[in-house]
Amino acid sequence: MRVALSVRLPSFLAEELNDLARSTERSKSYLVQKALEVYLREQADLQVAFDRLHDPADEVVSMEDMRIELGL
Repeated sequence: MRVALSVRLPSFLAEELNDLARSTERSKSYLVQKALEVYLREQADLQVAFDRLHDPADEVVSMEDMRIELGL
């Protein structure tokens, strides 16, 4: 199922989107969808990183131990 979404963009961003759509021969909807997919995936990864950072049960590895393990 697809859902329509209305978004207000600053004119410079709308212009960049138009230029990219024209140069890639893709629709603006396609480009916005792909950009949103990447953003949401990165936000989810960031949340996992923050959760692990604040989890006292998650082992912390020192930089020196990491270098030794990687042979650097």
